[in-house]
Amino acid sequence: MPLDLNSGHGLCFRQQLIVQVGCDIVYMVTGGKCLKKFVEMACSNCTPIKQSYWILIFGSLQFFLSQLPNFNSVAGVSLAAAIMSLSKGRVDNVSYAYKKTSSTDYMFRATIPSTPERPSRIPMWKGAIGAYFINAICYFPVALIGYWAFGQDVDDNVLMDLKRPAWLIASANLMVVVHVIGSYQVYAMPVFDMLERMMMKRLNFPPGVALRLVARSAYVAFTLFVGVTFPFFGDLLGFFGGFGFAPTSYFLPSIMWLIIKKPKRFSTNWFINWASIFVGVFIMLASTVGGLRNIITDASTYRFYT
Repeated sequence: MPLDLNSGHGLCFRQQLIVQVGCDIVYMVTGGKCLKKFVEMACSNCTPIKQSYWILIFGSLQFFLSQLPNFNSVAGVSLAAAIMSLSKGRVDNVSYAYKKTSSTDYMFRATIPSTPERPSRIPMWKGAIGAYFINAICYFPVALIGYWAFGQDVDDNVLMDLKRPAWLIASANLMVVVHVIGSYQVYAMPVFDMLERMMMKRLNFPPGVALRLVARSAYVAFTLFVGVTFPFFGDLLGFFGGFGFAPTSYFLPSIMWLIIKKPKRFSTNWFINWASIFVGVFIMLASTVGGLRNIITDASTYRFYT
């Protein structure tokens, strides 16, 4: 069924696309900057290379990785196996209950059993709270200590300001490079799939290696071009954070909840969700306008492609 961009699914699709493309642009900048920092600290006697070149080096690696089979490369085999199983018909005495398993398997299996008596949303909610807590204890100390150490002159990427111990800072930058190499592809794969489907449908482009080469290379080239042209890490985070992340994180879930659940007007849940919507819209507008303003301001004094 074609995607209706005017529907709720279409709205979420657009916002998710902004998030994915924005993240990949930021990853281009982050990967290039951290790669530059790593080499400069690992080889202090080496001839310095322009930041734009490092972003190009990082982007060149993504050109290669984008042509590799996607994460679902075994989907065809799985589908064939499923079809072969279904072709045999229903097995005698089939059971759809959850399998009894050991505590070890229960811990390491990804699927959480869900029954009316013990719904999976309860442990999933605890997991979400735990994930946010871990994120908080990782990010907030870096932000607070970075500001305490460097004040208003702290770099958007605090790793750019750190100097000692050299081996530790170099290792940290290398770890960031490795992280964003894979993260770029995680966010890019769904976009690749969308572009390839669109080219096949609208341009009658035949599926195959040529389609993958054109579609994926064009996307990587676009994110690389934007990253090299506007390598403003903090400004890009503010702009894409407000334009992409704020709606999907703060107020779109509340809008959908109000539409689906239809809570009683002026009830506690009604007030909480409307408060989230107003706060989320404010954050979106403030971050987007602020990020765009900072990009324009920095670009006015920036020597492009240096």
